Amino acid sequence: MASSTVKGPASYFPSIEKKYGRPVAEWKELIRSSPLTKHMELVSWLKTEHQMGHGHANALVAHTLAEDTAK
Repeated sequence: MASSTVKGPASYFPSIEKKYGRPVAEWKELIRSSPLTKHMELVSWLKTEHQMGHGHANALVAHTLAEDTAK
């Protein structure tokens, strides 16, 4: 799926890295190591614990859970 235009949740990744100062891989590890498993619980956790905006949190969680489901 090589494409010059990134679509979907991954399109947020450059701004997430710039705004929050951590690489996306690190955010994914945090999400995976969390005891929470439900999408909205993880989104709320990122918003509360890491002061992340809803759109960014939602994109990270959606992408990470989709990756894990695909394995």
